[in-house]
Amino acid sequence: MSQTVDEKMGSTHSLTNSFTHSPTNPSTHQPTNSSTHSPTNPSTHPPSSEAAIKVEHVSKKYCKSLKRSMLYGVEDIGRNMVGLHSRPERLRKNEFWAVDDISFEVKKGETLGIIGPNGAGKTTLLKMLNGIFWPDKGKISIKGRVGALIEVGAGFHPMLTGRENIHINAAILGMPKKEADEKFDEIVEFADIGDFLDTPVKFYSSGMFIRLGFAIAVHCEPDILLVDEVLAVGDMFFRRKCLNKINELRKTGTTIVFVSHYLTAVQSVCCNVLWLERGIMRQIGNTQQIINNYSNEINNEIIASGKPSTDVSLERFGSGEMQIDSVSLLHNGKETNTFNTGDSMCVEIIYRIYERIREPRFWIAICDNEGRKLTGSVSKVNKGQTLYEGKGRVSCTFNSLPFLPGIYSLIVGILDKNLSQVPYDRWGKATTFIVQVPHSHITQKFRNPDFHGIFQIKSRWKF
Repeated sequence: MSQTVDEKMGSTHSLTNSFTHSPTNPSTHQPTNSSTHSPTNPSTHPPSSEAAIKVEHVSKKYCKSLKRSMLYGVEDIGRNMVGLHSRPERLRKNEFWAVDDISFEVKKGETLGIIGPNGAGKTTLLKMLNGIFWPDKGKISIKGRVGALIEVGAGFHPMLTGRENIHINAAILGMPKKEADEKFDEIVEFADIGDFLDTPVKFYSSGMFIRLGFAIAVHCEPDILLVDEVLAVGDMFFRRKCLNKINELRKTGTTIVFVSHYLTAVQSVCCNVLWLERGIMRQIGNTQQIINNYSNEINNEIIASGKPSTDVSLERFGSGEMQIDSVSLLHNGKETNTFNTGDSMCVEIIYRIYERIREPRFWIAICDNEGRKLTGSVSKVNKGQTLYEGKGRVSCTFNSLPFLPGIYSLIVGILDKNLSQVPYDRWGKATTFIVQVPHSHITQKFRNPDFHGIFQIKSRWKF
């Protein structure tokens, strides 16, 4: 049971077949510290072996001076007109590489997260994938129709209403008028902009812009979806709705490139992660591994700078409507972290609610020291039960612990009544406890160091 629930937990152009750009002088630089792809959050629609996106030694340069940038542009056009090479591989005065020699592949149906500090080149890379910019060096191959949400309000006409912009933006994304009419109500319902549908979008807040833009992009059913910082704007409810929609698209086989500073969201929806820094690819591969490496580097920089320490632990993620305040373990009414084999264990959870929640479900998994799930329990739903803003308490008692001696940990989560993939809160390693085996309980089974398996322990919940 615990394993199944945990799997649930965690401006644009149309392309017909393939888009490629291949300058004559590809760079010879090689990315450092790269690793192979190893999906940690596979969807129900596994990635294909065919690449939907292929980036080969791509670089893009910018100029810090506007005047020089315009001068260089005229110079390059002039050289091309007379048949001379524009020499894109060299940097001129005030120029710098925003993206420098990036290579990777994204398979069909895969979700790639792109992380890194501000100025790392994430948005520039996404704009090149979308065809807004051409790379100065390298080659990009895209197979499939692309939908993108890269900048707030991109593609919207400020003087037109939300209703009119839906039709215009859908047409830009390649959606036929008949299809746009059929999906209009779904788009409006998802965007949830209320009475502002017939208001010019110049009066919209940034949150309303992103709601409408995201709603149009995801309902165009693209083969490839490019998303840049969509979760940086909007409330918790809309953030959760976006994450659930992204997970739905993953299940249908949509290829997704997801750029965000919100690392918990990246962790919950991405198969693999690309880490960029100052335009250079630092690492690419397993989501948890890359995020942990990125977080450790941030921690080291904080310590080296002498600034106050910041908790960047990524053992926790969720949409935030409900959050776990504390987790305690009890035996016979007394708080403890040491148990004997065969003891009962009560897990007490203190939670906080920020908005009214209907029929939430609490989930607990017990893991061994290597992170393998041994058993778990999901609370039963009291039909019609509604929890209101404030603090509350819930407990789950495991009748008998049949574990070998060792150290164990708890994963605790709060989900909605449908057990959606994005939880309200999921806390990995919320607490640890020790199991000892009293002499009277030593049997051949417990002496066997290779004994492992999924345990079915009776549990009962108390609200």
